[in-house]
Amino acid sequence: MEQLSPRALNRATLARQLLLDRADLPAITAIERLAGLQAQAPDSSYVGLWSRLRDFQVDELAKPLAAREVVRSTLMRGTVHLVTAGDGLALWPTIKPVVERGFLGHYSREVAGLDLAAIAEAGRALLSERPRTRAELRTALADRWPDADPTTLAYAIQSLLPLAQVTPRGLWGQTGPAAFSLLEEWVGEPITDGITLDDLVLRYLEAFGPATVRDAQVWSGLTKLKEVFERLRPQLITFTDAEGKELFDLPDAPRPDPETPAPHRFLPEYDNVLLSHADRARMIPDGRRVPLPPGNGGRRGTLLVDGEFLAIWAIKGATLAIESRKPLRDQDSIAEEGARLLEFVVPGLAHDIRFDIGG
Repeated sequence: MEQLSPRALNRATLARQLLLDRADLPAITAIERLAGLQAQAPDSSYVGLWSRLRDFQVDELAKPLAAREVVRSTLMRGTVHLVTAGDGLALWPTIKPVVERGFLGHYSREVAGLDLAAIAEAGRALLSERPRTRAELRTALADRWPDADPTTLAYAIQSLLPLAQVTPRGLWGQTGPAAFSLLEEWVGEPITDGITLDDLVLRYLEAFGPATVRDAQVWSGLTKLKEVFERLRPQLITFTDAEGKELFDLPDAPRPDPETPAPHRFLPEYDNVLLSHADRARMIPDGRRVPLPPGNGGRRGTLLVDGEFLAIWAIKGATLAIESRKPLRDQDSIAEEGARLLEFVVPGLAHDIRFDIGG
């Protein structure tokens, strides 16, 4: 089998993640093609799309969010993702075991002896009335289960039921606690039978391949996908990576020349391109950890230089600070892209860009 270098894998993933060339696509089409964007920090998705779509404007995401055409829901890896409404309805039955397993792994002692089915039904009844915050769920459920930890009860509802985080949270610059609705009621369509594991793997490869079985499991949170890849093997092609691990891919998926230039890209917090492989060497050659800062998002993130995560950035006021361990190549070009980022995030202000070396 042909061996693919980390650089070849880098360029293939960048191309599929719309990070080699900004695409002329509607936001909703891009979100579907990317298999969703991780979106715990609500404003992060706007920066993620700005880095990927040509001339992207805030309303291109805010409007479909308000229209419930895209939703923020707990899905892959048990984390909040921004997905199309159709994908949310289809993904939930397939990803549900991941979300439940994560909850039970964290709260097993707290829920011992509790009737989780009854808790879920009580939560469904509450959320059928109107969207509620986690604090409201705690208060409402505490009366029925006075001996249980109310926070655990609220998290149980979030993990046992398909929910959407409702607007105005998720709209650019809006703050406040997350409020939850039943996903099917929020979008006005029923939960589907679920995407098949075969189709889920194909969607993953389309957005993140070439990849190993373990890569797909890390991205989704699912286990035992080897048999799925074996079933799909006749319609896939295979490679090996630099360590000899088998990689799978779609025959017609883009695999650019490894020497294809990669433009500088400012990524937001929690960007999936850095989090969706077991082996992150294609994007992070020095193995550094991906920072996952708290907050509403859109003001901090990571910087790709020649396709690799080499720096972190933060916007305070109208100043963009770029922090790297070593001097970065082509700082003038990075500054030009940084100026465009500042104009998107904090338009109309006198901007400043600062490089900090040694962080």
